[in-house]
Amino acid sequence: MIRAFRAALAAAHLGLICLAGGAALSETSMKILSFEDLEGWAADDHEAARQVFLNTCADLDAPDWQTLCAAATGIQDARKFFELLFRPVLIEEDGKEALFTGYFEPELDGALSPSGRYRFPVYRMPREARSGQWLTRRQIETSGAMQGRGLEIAWVDDSVELFFLQIQGSGRIRLPNGSYVRVGYGGSNGHNYSSVGAELVRRGVYSAHQVSAQVIKNWVKRNPSAGAELLRHNDSFVFFREVSRVPAHKGPLGAMNRSITEMRTVAVDPKFTPLGAPVWVEKDGATSLRRLMIAQDTGSAIKGAQRADIFFGTGDAAGLEAGKLKDPGRMIVLLPIQRAYAMLPESVL
Repeated sequence: MIRAFRAALAAAHLGLICLAGGAALSETSMKILSFEDLEGWAADDHEAARQVFLNTCADLDAPDWQTLCAAATGIQDARKFFELLFRPVLIEEDGKEALFTGYFEPELDGALSPSGRYRFPVYRMPREARSGQWLTRRQIETSGAMQGRGLEIAWVDDSVELFFLQIQGSGRIRLPNGSYVRVGYGGSNGHNYSSVGAELVRRGVYSAHQVSAQVIKNWVKRNPSAGAELLRHNDSFVFFREVSRVPAHKGPLGAMNRSITEMRTVAVDPKFTPLGAPVWVEKDGATSLRRLMIAQDTGSAIKGAQRADIFFGTGDAAGLEAGKLKDPGRMIVLLPIQRAYAMLPESVL
């Protein structure tokens, strides 16, 4: 009976532990830890993590997750809630070390009408781009294909910041009256992303360790003509949609279509980490971090069992901090008890 239960549950969640392309399970190792193995666990604010977990747990459809959601408010002690109903699972890929980076929500200055200051449009997706690969960034910006069609959500005052808004995929636009328009990812032109930082390294302008978002921004602004050409090296172009139902004081929408939370939301690879799961982060580097976060987002560059992106919040200060982060450590996923044991190879039971 135990073997049959394990086989059924493991089959249901096979996508969480297989590598892309159907790679063998032997390439991924899983180990159940105790909470005593989590460095700094007792010192964290578990109630803060529980509140973030509650924000998205209702969207988890599997019965075991729904049982946990129902119990999430019934156990007064948040630390006890996690320790009673979850098990920490370390999921690793052979030969791949952990890497933590950061991301943020940009905040741009803009207006709902163009002017001498606000000249750079934030576009909705045109219908032609929905069918696959469309025009390149250069063609979109120089051919006039977007003009006169009412596709502008707003106009902003900085083309470089708009480029990085496209990289982040969402952001806020601060209007002259102090109100905000929030925009989220609305689609792309279907072309692959090409790193402008890597292009600067290839040209010999900077070495790899010198490149950051701020360095790129500064170089483009110092070299307007060459900078515009550099940005057009990236054929990918992102379109947006207005996300008016999210209040300005809340975080942007993540992959679960719920607001994400500063320093409590982490973007993960859902092939290994279920969206909505609590994740214990042990980040090393210049500034260590030991914190329980919730896997509420994904990212095109976030691939692997030990790859994660920490959400730093909104605005320039958050962007500066997020841009500095490139640290080692380890990530441990908290899974419902039966699910955790079902994922283990039979040889360890």
